[in-house]
Amino acid sequence: MQRRTLTRAVLALAAACSVGAAQAAWPDKTLSIVVPYAPGGTADALARLLAQHLGPRLKTTVVVLNKAGASGVIGQSEVARAPADGYTVLYDATPLSINPHLQKLPYDPDKDLQPVTLVAVTPMLVAVPKSSPYNTLPDLIKAAKQSPGKVTFGSGGQGTVQYMGAELFAQAASIQMLHVPYKSGGPFIQAILAGEIDVGFANVPALTAHVKSGMVKPLAITSGARNLGYPDVPTIGESAVKGYEVYEWNGMFVPGGTPAEIVSQLHAAVRDVMALPEVKARFDALGSRIVASSPDEFRKFLAAERTRWADTVKAAGIKKE
Repeated sequence: MQRRTLTRAVLALAAACSVGAAQAAWPDKTLSIVVPYAPGGTADALARLLAQHLGPRLKTTVVVLNKAGASGVIGQSEVARAPADGYTVLYDATPLSINPHLQKLPYDPDKDLQPVTLVAVTPMLVAVPKSSPYNTLPDLIKAAKQSPGKVTFGSGGQGTVQYMGAELFAQAASIQMLHVPYKSGGPFIQAILAGEIDVGFANVPALTAHVKSGMVKPLAITSGARNLGYPDVPTIGESAVKGYEVYEWNGMFVPGGTPAEIVSQLHAAVRDVMALPEVKARFDALGSRIVASSPDEFRKFLAAERTRWADTVKAAGIKKE
């Protein structure tokens, strides 16, 4: 009996050592970063920038895979179902904290996706066509109060931060605007340029070139403080709705159950990459503020975001699909 017990103990120790060695060796194969949106957007651009520098840092190949569809749910589900071995990473954005309140998900966002780090936050500009009669945010609010439901705003879809940010603003300003949804962010931006809609909330990178060309007028920015790239553009908080602050955030996740050692290694590598001068310069150029939070800090941030959007959806009377 003693010999059997000793044999089991030796086998258990050997297995534990084997697992420890496997974890210590991570990564020893290609790491995939899944972006659940189409190529060309802000999340895709920043994920590829990170992948470019993460590869050498982790001494492995890092590839970016676009798995777009259903406001990010297709890519999110793929990562949620992936092995919890640290080789499949989700690089996601604000819709992840909005989707649970708008639709029934094929995965559990709390259990199936494990936060690694809040990479960065990007403010939105409140923009109107160059021909718009509105030159300030109070101008737009006054018009919306005089004719409830007449002022139109667009977005790339109901689950996007473009829509939710505008809806939250309308609720806070006690106005009613008419939502005009488009199939994606591209057509939505074109609608602003063409004057098809009165106003749009879109992130800084999507609008900067159009602001510089004079095709759109920025009335305000959604950050808590003025942006260095737009020092003359007031925040919504200072010009109209005190306390308003909304960002499009980007963050990294791994499948639930991924070993803590791997999460810690990945977080440390991302943090080191975000500290590189060339990476910071690129984020600054896009108008994004680097955060590089800890997993626990990111988890708390997500909880606050989900509460905010749950309240916004409820106040808007939007029914879950």
